[in-house]
Amino acid sequence: MTGPTPPEQLVDGFGRVHRDLRISVTDRCNFRCTYCMPEEGMQWMAREEILTFEEITRIAQVFVERYGVDSIRLTGGEPTVRAHLPVLVAKLAALGVELAMTTNGSTLRSQAQALADAGLRRINVSLDSLRRDRFLELTRRDELDRVLDGIEAAKEAGLDPVKINVVLVGGVNDDEVVDFARFGRDNDVTVRFIEFMPLDADGGWEHAQVVPQAEIVRRIEGVFPMEPVVRGHEPAEQWRYLDRPAGRPGASAGDVVGVIPTVTRPFCESCDRVRLTAEGQLRNCLFALDEFDLRAPLREGGTDDDLAAVMQRAVGAKWAGHAIGNVQFIRPRKSMSQIGG
Repeated sequence: MTGPTPPEQLVDGFGRVHRDLRISVTDRCNFRCTYCMPEEGMQWMAREEILTFEEITRIAQVFVERYGVDSIRLTGGEPTVRAHLPVLVAKLAALGVELAMTTNGSTLRSQAQALADAGLRRINVSLDSLRRDRFLELTRRDELDRVLDGIEAAKEAGLDPVKINVVLVGGVNDDEVVDFARFGRDNDVTVRFIEFMPLDADGGWEHAQVVPQAEIVRRIEGVFPMEPVVRGHEPAEQWRYLDRPAGRPGASAGDVVGVIPTVTRPFCESCDRVRLTAEGQLRNCLFALDEFDLRAPLREGGTDDDLAAVMQRAVGAKWAGHAIGNVQFIRPRKSMSQIGG
C-alpha cells in the first residue's frame, strides 16, 4: 500500500521553500500602539470584506495539503477581538499543523484556556514596557496589569512556550533591556527583542532609533552572562544564560533570551513565510508593495487549483530581501495592523 503523495513545494525564485503561514483574522485592535497605527482616523474594514472562518480554513487547507505548510500563526490587528476565535482555532488545529498566535495579551485571562482546549499550542505576547506610565504612552491604553495577568493565564492554560515580543526603540524603551531579561528569567517566559522596523504607514521611523542586536546582547551580558545557541529555523537568534545550562533539571522557557535582528542582520535569505491579510490578500513579505487576491477566486467558486495558482504567483514574485536602510526601500502603504504580524 502506498503512502500519501508528497506535497509540492512552494518555492520562490531564490530557492526558499515556504512552510510558514501567517493569518490575520481581523484588522481591528483594542490597543493603539504608536509604531503600529495612528491614534485615530483608522478606517476599519466592513464585516463582509473579512474572510469567514470557513474561507480561512479552505485557504489554509490548500497551503497544508498541497504545499506542506506545517506552521500557522494567527495575528491581527488583535486576533482575540475576533468573535468565537476558538472555533477557528479548532478548524485549523484539525489540519495537523503547529498552531500559534500573537496577541497583546489583554484578554488572555478570559480566553487562554478555551484557545488551548481548541488546539492552540504556542503564544507570543507583544509587550514593550514593564512600566505602567510608559506602557500607557506606547499603547494609549492603561492595560499593563491585564497583560501581565494574561501571560500568567497563558502559562496556566498549558501554552508552551510563552514568548514575549519586545520592540525596542532607541530613546524610548531601550533602558528596559535588562529589566525584560530579568522578567523572562523570573517568570519562565522567553523574551525576544525585536529591532525597530519602519512599519507605520504614516512614517515615524528613523534608523538612529534602531537598537542593534550587538548592543542588546552587550547590555544583557553585563548582568547575566550568556552563550549563543545554534540558530534553527526561527528568525530569532538565541542566547542561553550560563547559570541555566542546557539539559538542567527544571529547564524552562526563561533559560534563553532572543533577538530578532530585522534591520542589522536580516534573515531574508532563509525566510519561509507568507501572510494572509484579514480581507484575503496574500503578501509574500511584511514589506511587500503588492498583494495577490485570494478572496475573489474563493468567493467566485474557484477550485483549489485556482487558489494554488495565486499562491504560486505570490511566492514567485518574492524579493531577495526587504531592503530596509537602502535607498531603494519603499515603506508599505498599509500600517502594521492592516498587514498582520
